[in-house]
Amino acid sequence: MTPEPEGRSADHTTAHLRAAPMADGRTGPLADVRVVDLTQAVAGPYCTMILGDLGADVIKVERPGPDAHRRMGPFTEVDEERSVGGYFASINRNKRSIVLDLKDPADVEVLRRLVDTADILVENFRAGIMDDLGLGYERLRDRNPALVYGAIRGFGDPRTGETPYTHWPAYDVVAQAMGGLISHTGTKAGERVSAGPSMGDLYPATLLVGGMLAALHHARATGEGQFVDIAMMDSIMAVCESLSWRYSYSGEVQAPRGAEHPSICPFELYDTIDGQVAIAAPSENHWEILCQLIGRPDLADDERYAGVRRRVERRAEVAEVITAWTSQRTKAEVTHTLGGAVACGPVNDASDLVNDPHVEARQMYVAIDSAGSERPAITPNTPLRFTATPGGVHRGAPRHGEHGDEILAELEAIERERGAT
Repeated sequence: MTPEPEGRSADHTTAHLRAAPMADGRTGPLADVRVVDLTQAVAGPYCTMILGDLGADVIKVERPGPDAHRRMGPFTEVDEERSVGGYFASINRNKRSIVLDLKDPADVEVLRRLVDTADILVENFRAGIMDDLGLGYERLRDRNPALVYGAIRGFGDPRTGETPYTHWPAYDVVAQAMGGLISHTGTKAGERVSAGPSMGDLYPATLLVGGMLAALHHARATGEGQFVDIAMMDSIMAVCESLSWRYSYSGEVQAPRGAEHPSICPFELYDTIDGQVAIAAPSENHWEILCQLIGRPDLADDERYAGVRRRVERRAEVAEVITAWTSQRTKAEVTHTLGGAVACGPVNDASDLVNDPHVEARQMYVAIDSAGSERPAITPNTPLRFTATPGGVHRGAPRHGEHGDEILAELEAIERERGAT
């Protein structure tokens, strides 16, 4: 058990004292999987981070010279080196780094040798870049037929379906916009906003993990690898599933609705003395319990609010009644009264999560070593839990090229062993 920070709660400089320690070494259900990681920015590194959390040996291949993403802040107040900022560290844990210049024939050959030993390769360049370097899927498959080659691009790869947008660059906000997410995310007044998290990066990354592991299952059964392609725009369309079926069934084009659910009430955010809480009581049973707990049992028998459809029609009245109760109480008081009986919870920010007992009990924060910093930072642990083969965080993000000699020595040892057999 880590020592408790002084005082009742942790601030950002002591948050690591409430976090779980890193694991002693690489563990997880993918401990026998080797990944060559050629990714950059957010989507690709987040994908390979998940693989690393699950135990895979992730070899991050970086270009010569400082990566701009490495030097993007923030940095801790005691970091004098400033070689790994929070942006880079957050999605590059559990990886080893080697520097290779893919325009140098000798380094290209090293990469090819690494691919010979790999189960998975991941990249998120624009379509055609790897082919131009002589490192496209077909060339690498000739050397390693069982290779699973994963790619994230804004609009996919021509191998699975060419589009007019194939060669367009794309970032998170573009994917959110073109995939439909922004069209119905925003205020009741109609102002559209992008999602806070980089959903245009993170969801495609998560999908690619599942796709590559399915392909790896096939490869290990048959010896046949394949190209796995994820388009950021396609991924956002998939996660915005209600946008499409509402239009198909009724012709409705969803518009921003704030925190309201278009088909369920109560199911949104309500003001308290010190913030907001989420309350969801979609069933008749939960509606009745909610009415009892907020001191309005009469509403449970009121025909005007009988059934979710009628409550949706009278949403403003329902919100007024609930807010009249919540606005006289703190978030803690509301959740103490409703918790366990009706689905509810406070709107937490970062400082709230650090001090949340659920987060501590589930060890959902891990204290990671931060290159150049005297104090650890915190990172969310993997939410994927296994009873037999638990994974987790065992190392912070690497320095640029930190493991080059180590990786090359391992590669030579593997080649010697294969030559001997």
